[in-house]
Amino acid sequence: MLLNLYRRHLYVRIWLAVVAGVFILTLTANWIVREAAESERERLAPLPREVAVLDSNDKPIGSGTATRVPGAGLTFDVTLDDGRALTMQVAPRGRPPGPPPGILAWRTPFGLGWMVAIVGFIVALGVYPIVRRLTKRLELLQRGVQRWGEGDLSVRVPEEGQDEVADLSNGFNAAAARIEQLVRSHKSLLANASHELRSPLTRIRMSLELMGDRPNPGAREEISRNIAELDQLIDEILLASRLDAKEADMGTVETVDLTGLAAEECARVDADLEVKEGTDSSALTVLGVPRLLRRAIRNLLENAGRYGAGQTSVEIGSRAGQTEIRVNDRGPGVPVTQRERIFEPFYRLPGASERNGGVGLGLALVKSITERHGGSVRCEDRPGGGASFVITLPH
Repeated sequence: MLLNLYRRHLYVRIWLAVVAGVFILTLTANWIVREAAESERERLAPLPREVAVLDSNDKPIGSGTATRVPGAGLTFDVTLDDGRALTMQVAPRGRPPGPPPGILAWRTPFGLGWMVAIVGFIVALGVYPIVRRLTKRLELLQRGVQRWGEGDLSVRVPEEGQDEVADLSNGFNAAAARIEQLVRSHKSLLANASHELRSPLTRIRMSLELMGDRPNPGAREEISRNIAELDQLIDEILLASRLDAKEADMGTVETVDLTGLAAEECARVDADLEVKEGTDSSALTVLGVPRLLRRAIRNLLENAGRYGAGQTSVEIGSRAGQTEIRVNDRGPGVPVTQRERIFEPFYRLPGASERNGGVGLGLALVKSITERHGGSVRCEDRPGGGASFVITLPH
């Protein structure tokens, strides 16, 4: 039973290690005390010494021995030349109360074994709650990891204290939250992708059935449009998955001239481009993947053209040491409560339909691309009506 507890529980091993350490320390201290007392007794043991008896002219008239007896002083036994034997005793010097110098007195009403047992018992009682409190946090972490491994990705462990166990708990919670977000994102991506893929496939199937034996140009055009939409949807889904994987290689990072890139995309959709006055040309050059940055600006322009219901414009400038790309439209704008959700994959504003085009991945890709470049994107009201989508990138 005890062996099983020792193997399965860390707190038992730590507790026993502390108790054993105190036990060994007590035995060692007792051995040192015994050795010191023995050495002192040997030093104070009675040793006879030769003495000589002199007369007033300093001539020897006899000899003998002097012996020190602990607690009784000195004893002189001498024999004179005329045969007389004399014994002289000298009383010991007085000492202050307390143990003799150099000797550590350790006297208890119990023997050594009982003394060690009592010390060990007291230490065991005092150390157990401390060790148990430490290892209990490890057990909570272990149970949390076990539940998380069984599939409960929402489980988190308490973060108590500021020691290594707290750092471990904090790291586990951060990793669990990240993985839960990735799994939820992938599940949502698969569920929404399967739904969005059915729409163009269904329209293609219906167009083929309506064509009959005599295809007409309208049916061919509808099929081509649906195939292009399907191809774009697959491309956006793949791009979103690759952007979500941090280790995926998205292309070569190089210096990108945002002015030229934005000008090409504005010309493509007949949008106005404005560079803020006083902006340094170096502030409009960033490090990034040209293909991805072009995709971000194009998605914002397409979104503005789809929902803006008016003229679209692009403004490029610099603010607080960062480059800003602002895409403006003259549409109804975005409610404040929806300005964060519109950047979620496959999310459409209430009232939007598939007839407007798009599947809800465009703005999600813009957010992923800007975050991949160390920037951010936000939506805000445009003065005079409409919405502004602002991309902020570091120089």
